[in-house]
Amino acid sequence: MRPDRIVNLNRGVAALLISVALPLLLTGYLAANEKGKPRAGCTETNSSGLINPGNTCGSSSAPCVVDVKRTSSSASATPGIQGAKANQLFAVAVGTTVTWQSTSKDTGFVIDFGPSSPFDPSGAIMGGSDRAVSVVAKKPGCYRYSVGACVAGAIYGMCDSKQAELVVIAASK
Repeated sequence: MRPDRIVNLNRGVAALLISVALPLLLTGYLAANEKGKPRAGCTETNSSGLINPGNTCGSSSAPCVVDVKRTSSSASATPGIQGAKANQLFAVAVGTTVTWQSTSKDTGFVIDFGPSSPFDPSGAIMGGSDRAVSVVAKKPGCYRYSVGACVAGAIYGMCDSKQAELVVIAASK
């Protein structure tokens, strides 16, 4: 066989392998990334369908305690629910007191619901490791909020913020 035919044959085989392998790899990558993504509650048509006893925090007689932290790579708010993950969607009922606090040393935080806060008193919630802040859920609905946390005395990357979601459900009668 002539050398130029071998080169052309090798190019053809390479093009065939790329045209078959690339779509397979891309499909696998996209499927793996979609599977790991949590559903966003406030973008669902019926966000109350995502609420269950496993992600409902507190009650009218027991407060929901949310721990706000600044980790090495992020800011997070974790509700006081067994097995809860940072910044996961969680729910409280109308009338539930939500206590935002930080168990991390020298950490300050801001929780901001923007112009439509579900809590009384409304407005940004500012606290820290030395100051827990309690608010009462008043308005049912699905709310996106910003979690900002800073560590005092840190030099590089001392503050960060992330988005999270909260659903306030009507109190059961």
